[in-house]
Amino acid sequence: MSIVYDAAARTLTLHTRESSYQMQIGPLGYLLHTYYGRRAEGNFGPLHLRKDVGFSPVPHALAEETRGWSPDTMPLELSGANAGDFRTPAVCAAAEDGQRGPDLRYVRHEIRPGKYSLNGLPAAFDPGGEAETLSVTLADESLGLEAELLYAVYESRDIVTRALRLRNTGKGTLTLEKTASCCLDLPFGDWDLLHFHGRHAMERQPERTPVMNGAMRLGSRRVASSHQHNPFAILCGRHTTEDAGDCYGLMLVYSGSFELEAEQDQMGSVRLSAGIQSEGFSWTLRPGESFDAPEALLCFRHDGLNALSQCYHRFLRRCLCRSPFSGALRPVLLNNWEATYFDFNRDKILAIAREARDLGVELLVLDDGWFGRRSDDRSSLGDWFVNEEKLPGGLEPLIRGVKDLGLRFGLWVEPEMVSEDSALYRSHPDWALALPGREPFLSRSQLVLDLSRPEVADWIYETVAGLLRRYDIDYIKWDFNRSLTDLYSPALPPERQGEQAHRCTLGLYSVMERLTAAFPQVLFEGCAGGGGRFDAGILAYFPQIWCSDDTDPIERLTIQRGTCYGYPLSAVGAHVSASPNHQTGRRTPLDTRALVAMAGGFGYELDPGKLSEEEKARIRGQIRRFRKLAPLLREGDLYRLTELDDRRDYEAWQIVSEDRDESLVSLVLTHPRANPRPLHLRLKGLDPAARYRLERLEVFEAYLPEPPEELPELFSGAALLYAGLTLPRMMGDYPGVQLQLRKVED
Repeated sequence: MSIVYDAAARTLTLHTRESSYQMQIGPLGYLLHTYYGRRAEGNFGPLHLRKDVGFSPVPHALAEETRGWSPDTMPLELSGANAGDFRTPAVCAAAEDGQRGPDLRYVRHEIRPGKYSLNGLPAAFDPGGEAETLSVTLADESLGLEAELLYAVYESRDIVTRALRLRNTGKGTLTLEKTASCCLDLPFGDWDLLHFHGRHAMERQPERTPVMNGAMRLGSRRVASSHQHNPFAILCGRHTTEDAGDCYGLMLVYSGSFELEAEQDQMGSVRLSAGIQSEGFSWTLRPGESFDAPEALLCFRHDGLNALSQCYHRFLRRCLCRSPFSGALRPVLLNNWEATYFDFNRDKILAIAREARDLGVELLVLDDGWFGRRSDDRSSLGDWFVNEEKLPGGLEPLIRGVKDLGLRFGLWVEPEMVSEDSALYRSHPDWALALPGREPFLSRSQLVLDLSRPEVADWIYETVAGLLRRYDIDYIKWDFNRSLTDLYSPALPPERQGEQAHRCTLGLYSVMERLTAAFPQVLFEGCAGGGGRFDAGILAYFPQIWCSDDTDPIERLTIQRGTCYGYPLSAVGAHVSASPNHQTGRRTPLDTRALVAMAGGFGYELDPGKLSEEEKARIRGQIRRFRKLAPLLREGDLYRLTELDDRRDYEAWQIVSEDRDESLVSLVLTHPRANPRPLHLRLKGLDPAARYRLERLEVFEAYLPEPPEELPELFSGAALLYAGLTLPRMMGDYPGVQLQLRKVED
C-alpha cells in the first residue's frame, strides 16, 4: 500500500519509491504536515516541538492547557485566513455577513484505488493502474465551507499529485478570494528557490536565489501562464547540485493567471504554495456548489536536480499528455513563417514544399496569412475562410499539391483572437473583451474573444473542427499572441466579474478537450508567441509546444535548459532557422543549429530554395541522423552535464536510454578562447559495470588548431562516469560536438 493510515498515531503517510509524505491529525483537528523527504517509516509528529512564541495566538480551547501550540508556528497541510496563522494563506473565503476565514479542521478521510478526476480541468491519469487516492475532508462549520484535499500517489514514478475541492455546505453564499492548490510547509533546512523568469523570445531563464526572510511571490496576471514566469519551481538545498542533494518540485497543471509563493517565517520554516492568481480573483459559491482548484504535481528527490527532472519528464509523457502522439515518432516539419512571413502564394508554398520533400522533410506547415484579407497582422483574425488572392481555389488545391509530393500538411490558427477589422468583430463586437464605455487596449492590433462565454467557446470549436472536417489536415499550430486586458464580460453579473479570468481558462480547456477527442489523428502544437503558455495544462492536450519565437541556437541553449528542468524534450518545439538569425542577427553553423534543435521536436523554419547544395546535403544528413536518434531523444533520460552557476564556455547535455544501453552526448562551444582549458566531460547515467563502444563522434563546423588525438573505440562505463572524456580542442564560431555510445554485449 502506498497510502497508510496509523490510527494510533493519527498519521496518514504517502509512500513513493524514494519519498514519504506524512500528515497528522493534530489537536482540535488541525491537519499538520509532519514530513516530506526521503522514504522512511515512523511518526514524525514529535519533530515539531510546542514552543511559546510571542504574538503567535493559541486556539481558545487550548489556552488553558498550553501557550505553546499555535497555528502560526505549526506546519499546516492547508492554511486558512483570519484564523491565527499570519503566514501566506492557501484559502480565503468570505460569508454574506462579511465574516472571513476559513479555520479548517479534520472531518474524515478515505483511501481508495485509482486516480481522482477534476471538473473542467486537466489532470494526470493512471495508465498503469498503480495510483491510489487519498481524500481528506476539512471543514469550517461556522463559515459553512468544506475543503476536500485530494492526493494521488504514483509510487513507482515518485510523484504525488495534489488538488483542492471546496464546497459550500452552509445556507448562505460564500465568496472565494483565494484558492491555492498546494500548501507545503517545510520547518527545517536552508533553501534556494529555482524559478524560471523571462520575457517574449527569452523565456524560462533559470534563476536560483536563497529563500529570504519574508515572502517571495511570482506569477502571472495575463490570463496565460506567460513568458514572464512559469508555473513550476524547485525548492532545493543550498548545496544541492545536478546530481546530489535534496530538492522539491512543484508544478501547477494550469495555463491561466497563477501565483507561486515562497515564504520563510520568523521561526525559519518555509511555506511553498501555488494556485490561481488571487489578485482580481473571486468566485461565488452558492449553497451546495463546489469549486475545483487546479492540480499540482509534487516530487521530492534526495539525489539532485537531474533525478527530479527525469521524474517529471517521464510522468508528463506517460501520465499527463493523453495525445496518441505523446509516445509516437513525429514527422520532421518545415514551417514557412521565417521563409515568407505574409508574402506568399500557392506557387511559392509549393516550391518550398518540393525543396523540403527533396531534403527529407515529412510535413509542410502553412503559417499565418492564409485567411481573410490577411497580408499583415492588422486584420482578419476571426475570418477563418481562405484568402483566395493568395490561394486561388482555396486550400484544397494547395493541400492536394503538397500531398501529391508525399508530404503531410499542417495549418496555423489563432482562434482565441479577433481583429477589429474582421467580419466576425463586425457581427459580434460583444464577444471581444472590453470594459464598458472604454476603448479596449490593443496588442498586435488584435482583441481577445471572451472564452468565458459558452457560445464563444462553441464557435471556436466549430470553426477549427470545420477546418479539420473539410480539409485533409495532419497538424495544427495553435497560436495565442497577446496577453489579456480589459477583463469584463457582459454575460456575468457584477458580483461575478472576478470569475472571468478563470472561466476563460476553463473555456479554453473545454475547446481543447473536444477537439483532441474528436480529431485524435491530428498532431496539435501549442504556441503563445512562442513560449508564453508552456505549461502542464497545455501538455495535457497538446504533446508539444513551440518553445520560443527566438530560434537563435545560442539563445535557445539557455531557454531550452530552463525548460528541461520540468518539461521533457518531447514537448519542446525546436527548429533550424536561417543564418543570420532573424531575431538576433547572429551567424551560427548549420550543424550547430541542428544539434540544438534535436533537443526537442525537430523541424526547420527557413527557405530551402536559398540553400547551397552543400547545405542541402547537410540537412539531408541531419534528418537521417534525427530519425535514427528519435526514439532515444523522445524516451531517454536527460542529464545536464554542467551546473547552472558554472562559469563555462560551453553547454553540454546527455541523453541515456532507460535500459542504459545507448547514450548521446551533445556540446556547443559558446566562447572559444585563445588559451582554453580542456573540454572535459564526466558522463552520467551509464552502467559502470558495462563496456561502451564509441559509435559516432562528429565535430561540427569547427576549426581544429591541431590534429585531434584518436579516442579509444571501447570504454568501460566506470571510466566514462568517473574519469570522463576529453574532447578535441575547437575554435571558430559556435562549433558543436555530438557523440554516440552503445553498450557492448559480452
